[in-house]
Amino acid sequence: MKFGLKTLLAATIITALTGCNSNNANSTQVTGGSASASAIISATQNAERSEENRARDQYRNPIETLAFFGLQDGMTVVEIAPGGGWYSEILAPALKGQGTLYAAHFPADSQGYYKRSLDGFKDKVANDPRFSEVKITEFAPVTHLDIAPASSADMVLTFRNVHNWYMRGEHQGVLSAFKAFNKALKPGGILGVVEHRLPEERDDADQKRSGYMKQSYVIEVAKQAGFELVAQSDINANPKDTADHPKGVWTLPPRLALGEEQADKYNAIGESDRMTLKFKKL
Repeated sequence: MKFGLKTLLAATIITALTGCNSNNANSTQVTGGSASASAIISATQNAERSEENRARDQYRNPIETLAFFGLQDGMTVVEIAPGGGWYSEILAPALKGQGTLYAAHFPADSQGYYKRSLDGFKDKVANDPRFSEVKITEFAPVTHLDIAPASSADMVLTFRNVHNWYMRGEHQGVLSAFKAFNKALKPGGILGVVEHRLPEERDDADQKRSGYMKQSYVIEVAKQAGFELVAQSDINANPKDTADHPKGVWTLPPRLALGEEQADKYNAIGESDRMTLKFKKL
């Protein structure tokens, strides 16, 4: 697969971001022809992004994260469960005209919150030029797994979703999701995972209610689904987060599930501590 070359400056930015943030010597670094350095930066800095979304950049580090995963021009990318489109509004314009973005959203027959979320995303695709080339597919663990044509994707990305699949469907739900990712990817394709991180010494049962997952578990389920871990990063780590809050991860911003109660305390912690893992399809 051949990707268009960017400027030396763009390649240098991506290489620097990737190299500085990986804590694994086997990390696959992009040394030229990278995506979307300029495209990612431009999309992230776009004035059309809301102040609320831009405020999350300090915790979610989209430029560094997408560089670490190795996003490139010409790629076919699948974003899993994009919700309101926080990452999609960066990915869609970055890939527009030079790649393909599938948004594997809630199934069309969803109800309640899930239907409202899907309808809101469809509205963006229909009315926001940044989203005009996004292809919407359906995804739900176990039941809706055709996220893109088989062996068509260069990259699958999931941001802060694994805990939802575990809480609703336990191991079988998570495994079915990762197997769907594997099916959609080309051989050697990349799976990028960002997830709230539960300390390894904590009880496994905490994964069922806290919104946090053990990194060892995510790595193991990925292996079971036919992936190998090629790199991990602390780009999205937060040492201030102890992961033992009264209402789980939702105690922290942006949710602040306790409302004004100790809001200053939780805002000072910031968003959750997160694992950032890069896998390759075997």
